[in-house]
Amino acid sequence: MNMNIKMPDFDVKKFVKDAGSTLSRVVQLTEEKLGTSEKTEMDAHFEHLTERSDCTRTWTEKIVRDTEAALIPNPANRVEDYIFEKIEKQKSKRLSNLEYLGLDMIEGGGEFGQDGPYGSALIKVGQAEQKLGSNERDFIGSAGMCFIQPLKKFLEGEMKTITKEKGILESKRLDLDACKNRVRKARSMLGQQTAERDLRVAQSEFDRQAEITKLLLEGISTTQATHLRHLHAFVESQVRYYGQCNKIMNDLQRELASSRPTAPRLRVNSEDVDLTRGPPYLSSSQEENGSGQQTITLHPAAHGAPRVARKPKMPPAAYPVVAGDTVIAELVANSDPNDISVL
Repeated sequence: MNMNIKMPDFDVKKFVKDAGSTLSRVVQLTEEKLGTSEKTEMDAHFEHLTERSDCTRTWTEKIVRDTEAALIPNPANRVEDYIFEKIEKQKSKRLSNLEYLGLDMIEGGGEFGQDGPYGSALIKVGQAEQKLGSNERDFIGSAGMCFIQPLKKFLEGEMKTITKEKGILESKRLDLDACKNRVRKARSMLGQQTAERDLRVAQSEFDRQAEITKLLLEGISTTQATHLRHLHAFVESQVRYYGQCNKIMNDLQRELASSRPTAPRLRVNSEDVDLTRGPPYLSSSQEENGSGQQTITLHPAAHGAPRVARKPKMPPAAYPVVAGDTVIAELVANSDPNDISVL
């Protein structure tokens, strides 16, 4: 059976030339490290542009990493999102921690009974946590679109191009300095002419590459102006996010407050006593205050009197509001008057 296999084209001359150039650069770089060969230095303006480029790359990389860590603190989740976006070409459907919390609160409230005060409150808080979680996911997506992705695009595009061109420039610089050394070492007239011709070619290629690299480096200032607009967009996204979270929590707080019972409560030693259960604890002096809460007037010692040393076994008669129940009466009688308040 005849098989016609086409071998790829292989340019031997190009291979030998590239190998020779690589060897020449290694020798030149080694001699520079040893101090036995001179090195072509760039002008001060070019060096300044190079330093600014390196600074921009370093801090942009740090800002991107820190922003991603702030938005998604769990490194495993960041890796998962990267895999979904790069390989699966879709967004991760993972719920946020707040959404998981909201789900458990809603399920727990249903188990405790949604008609009861605690079960009903759990369901309301759980629904609010779900809204916060959904709001958080929207913010993460918005921040990624308006801030992280543009900065990553800069690093993976323009910054990689600058790094590549700087590497080519360094290679051209090594070729140039190697040619300069060969010119200095050439002895015969023929060798001198060949070395000088190679030097002119190397100098031309070096100057051309230096100009290309310089133009790219000067474009960094324009890039920073663009990044400033992305930064403003990121801040605006944060303002919307925290404003929405604040509204959700304020609405929840008002809803919970409106569902509280309006019955009066007695607090003794930081412990609430439900006055709606058991024997009647309300005295004839109860009245409605401006907030709709019932107010109980206690003995003057419980309100405005200066703090005095605690007296043991204060007679319950001093607190007629709770005199009808022996347990509450004893609790009040053994308490400091300044630790008693009516809510």
